[in-house]
Amino acid sequence: MVKRCALIAAGVALIAGALPAADWISLFDGRTLDGWHIAAKPADRDRGFWKVADGAITCDSRGRTDHDYVWLISEREYGDFELRVKVRGFRDSTGNSGVQVRSRYDEEAGWLHGPQIDVHPPAPWRTGLIYDETRGVQRWIFPSLKNWEIDESHAPKGWKWKADWNELRIVCRGTRITTRLNGVLAADLNGDGILDDEAHRKHNAGLNGHIALQLHSKDDLYIQYKDLRLRPVE
Repeated sequence: MVKRCALIAAGVALIAGALPAADWISLFDGRTLDGWHIAAKPADRDRGFWKVADGAITCDSRGRTDHDYVWLISEREYGDFELRVKVRGFRDSTGNSGVQVRSRYDEEAGWLHGPQIDVHPPAPWRTGLIYDETRGVQRWIFPSLKNWEIDESHAPKGWKWKADWNELRIVCRGTRITTRLNGVLAADLNGDGILDDEAHRKHNAGLNGHIALQLHSKDDLYIQYKDLRLRPVE
């Protein structure tokens, strides 16, 4: 009887879309930055912009805008995966952040090449859209725009941003990237000819690489990330 109940429960979980916990990899232990490292120009590497506070990965550059880009990068590399992460912004922060995927750091250039899922609390409608930081690209690729300029006419229909924690879901499979913010589809990119073009091949980014959290150059940012979970997908 116990075995039969367990099988029924498992079937219900699958029908409901629940995923076995063993399928997920936790990228953050809630206490330390083990499994991550700072990537930045030498002057910014030891300034403590990224830390753990209140059980969350926290970026705090408030009152210290004399910095270049500073990234917190995963030690491991990932190709096709689903990533779920919770993020929250704060009213006293005016800065920009993002989750880079399949990215690689160029030590000589001091630059992280790869696509970035934008996280922008001052203009939250941008969160979940995709900007490509790869040198030779550096433009919005979802929506497809000519450079960094964007306005609210490109906001996803029905977008939602909460004052507390928001869930960002990112799925990378081949040249396709989809994102959802609080369950609302934000981006569905067919990256054929983009993520596998000459610029991405040159920098070995776009289809495989590191996950990273971004502090934008000269931004006054206070933001937190937690519950970073990843599972490989086929």
